[in-house]
Amino acid sequence: MNYNDYILALNADTKEERLVALKKVKELIDLGMIERKVCEGIANNHIHTTYSFSPYSPTAAAYFAWQAGLETCGIIDHDGVGGCKEFLEASEIMGIPATCGLECRVRTDGTKLYGRMINNTDQKSIAYVVMHAIPINVLDEIDGLFRPLREKRNERNQKMCYRLNDYLDPFGISIDYEGDVLPLSRYNEGGTVTERHICLALVNKLKEMLGSSKAIIAFLIEKLNIPISKLEERRILEENPFYYDYDILSILKKNLVEKFYIDAYEECLHIKDFINITKKYGCISAYAYLGDVIDTSEGDKKTQRFEDSYLEILMQELKKLGFDAITYMPSRNTRYQLSKVMKLCEKQEFFEINGEDINSPRQKFSSCFENDEMLDHLKDMTYALIGHEIAVTKDIGCSMFSENIKNRFPKIKDRISFYKGLAREK
Repeated sequence: MNYNDYILALNADTKEERLVALKKVKELIDLGMIERKVCEGIANNHIHTTYSFSPYSPTAAAYFAWQAGLETCGIIDHDGVGGCKEFLEASEIMGIPATCGLECRVRTDGTKLYGRMINNTDQKSIAYVVMHAIPINVLDEIDGLFRPLREKRNERNQKMCYRLNDYLDPFGISIDYEGDVLPLSRYNEGGTVTERHICLALVNKLKEMLGSSKAIIAFLIEKLNIPISKLEERRILEENPFYYDYDILSILKKNLVEKFYIDAYEECLHIKDFINITKKYGCISAYAYLGDVIDTSEGDKKTQRFEDSYLEILMQELKKLGFDAITYMPSRNTRYQLSKVMKLCEKQEFFEINGEDINSPRQKFSSCFENDEMLDHLKDMTYALIGHEIAVTKDIGCSMFSENIKNRFPKIKDRISFYKGLAREK
């Protein structure tokens, strides 16, 4: 096998095959045959894998995080931690510090966020939140808590698939959930099925039925009345095998999900229950700031209004609820949006976490912000995140936001310095 074969094998069917391939790649690196540019202090703390939706297995994600020059990296999948142990093992092989977490949706009944469009593009009153820095020794317990929620989500996914089939029936298209959607996921290994999996199943059907990219474009425009930009059309016509499916999928995600989406509720924890779980296990609770959408790196979100019009109220409510941190994606937001968020984080003493949520191969693992003074402080935050995970794995009482640590270091900047030191010592 050569280098390209090993890279392809990073997405092999089994964890064992993937890790063996990575070790072979590491041997080539050690021989000086593979180089990278290091982006000093740069991290991506929000990398999705095939255990939710992504082109990358946990092993591949760790490698490409290294290849992109990241100094540290973090896995964040939806509703589960099934890929965390593999990601940590792969990161150790690559010699890159890593953290674990998960992202989920929560209900906001009884809070000032209820009835608002928060950070969820599909429905009001439901928010995306992140459990960062999960101690390694409680991963199985966390998985047990989220398994019933994944099952509930799976029931809703099947109903959405039926609704999509009703919509597509006039065109002779039908998607079988068990046969077409589930095999695209790692559901049986503790992974999660998302709306993107349903869209990808439809992409496969369109390719099978229509064949050419021109025919698919014509069908989307003429039959489904989906607008396609010149850039989107050019990308699809290129038929680049690495991007092709994801380019079509991004159009469906942006324009078709609303046709079959069913509101989530039973599969969502209440926001207060989420906070209680994170505190119990010594994790860091983070709200995922989206911001009003003008354009996105993956091109799968419409122009929409979200939190920006009531951002100060949001931050106050999050603080009242007991959140520890705000996580955001620098490449997705304007400098004005980032500046406003950062000022409010400082005012409310929120820990800040950055991450690029990888759903498509067109997204970069790193935007390499090492020369951007506006984002310099995120370097310390990242190492503090790693130091926190090291500390709570040894003793859950050593959480950065536990009462004993807050009494010892009342100011968050001093806690960040302390936990950063723990990471650097490792």
